[in-house]
Amino acid sequence: MSGHSKWHSIKHKKAAQDAKKGKIFTKIIREISVAARMGGEDPDTNPRLRNAIEDAKAVNMPNDNIKKAIQKGTGQLEGVSYEETAYEGYGPGGVAIYVEVLTDNKNRTISELRHIFSRNGGNIGESGCVAWMFDRKGYIVVEKSNASEDDLLDLILEAGAEDLREDGSNYEIFTPPKSYESVVKSLKENNIDIAASNLGYIPQSYVKLTGKQAQQLLRLIDELEDHDDVKNVWSNFDIDEQEITQYSA
Repeated sequence: MSGHSKWHSIKHKKAAQDAKKGKIFTKIIREISVAARMGGEDPDTNPRLRNAIEDAKAVNMPNDNIKKAIQKGTGQLEGVSYEETAYEGYGPGGVAIYVEVLTDNKNRTISELRHIFSRNGGNIGESGCVAWMFDRKGYIVVEKSNASEDDLLDLILEAGAEDLREDGSNYEIFTPPKSYESVVKSLKENNIDIAASNLGYIPQSYVKLTGKQAQQLLRLIDELEDHDDVKNVWSNFDIDEQEITQYSA
């Protein structure tokens, strides 16, 4: 899993800069609106909305912004209607890439994403071309400094997790979709900070990249994640820490 938590660490370093540009706010507001539209305005009964609100608070989004986003999602306020969709493709070295999107204009989004893939050595493929390479799972990152392996393992298995792996300075936790919420809740109740978490698509196997291909792939994913319509990017790359350090320097 070395691709995932190491890439997340770069994203955390960039989060403050992105928040200043309003990019993080834009993405979270869309997610709040969609979550409210699909599951209702009560975060106690809508886990997706609850997670989105927590993300909003983590970047100091004003409560008024959160409230308006919920009201737009439920139709209490007029607003843009966003549609969920996904695009699949390949990056340098044949790496599989699965992109989750929230958009109000699919034609515009696919055109812009196709351009990002193309200029970074990749291409968008047909629906289903890479989805079979991923499993739907909960994915949680905890820094090693926040818990011992034995204590963490006991805690998460009791809450329904299925695996714990080491990746550098992090632990990566994997859960079935139905157990994701209970594992997150258990970690929080035991005061264990979560560095990153998501219910997403975890690759069944990995493609090792080095050199120019590694740098090109990192640039491709970075540009995809910076796009306003992109919610999440999932990939099966495996890149050494040195490659990432060189890229993010």
